[in-house]
Amino acid sequence: DNLSSEKIIKRIQVATHQAKADLVLKNAKIVNVHNQTLEEGDIAIVDGIIGAIGPNYEGTEEIDLQGKIVTPAFIDSHMHIESSMLSPPQLAKAIIPEGTLTIIADPHEIANVKGLD
Repeated sequence: DNLSSEKIIKRIQVATHQAKADLVLKNAKIVNVHNQTLEEGDIAIVDGIIGAIGPNYEGTEEIDLQGKIVTPAFIDSHMHIESSMLSPPQLAKAIIPEGTLTIIADPHEIANVKGLD
């Protein structure tokens, strides 16, 4: 997916409050993983990605989260897939809905679950 100059300009305009986002999640409590705080604000989404986080964004569509907590996706930094007793696709079905989108897998004994094929 090439990022055209038009898309870049649109994203900058949204981030600087010069244009409406496609979608704004209003009144969220956003987990800041860098300083371990909850920050109140809006999440402006443009072209399917987060374009800005902060106060007073406007969107073509707006959803009021009424103070619900929003977190980034989680990364499991050390996982033994075989210990889950699941195949990788089944493990993915179990962890993705809970917010874990990346795992750092220690492949030791993966053949116990995967088999020889």
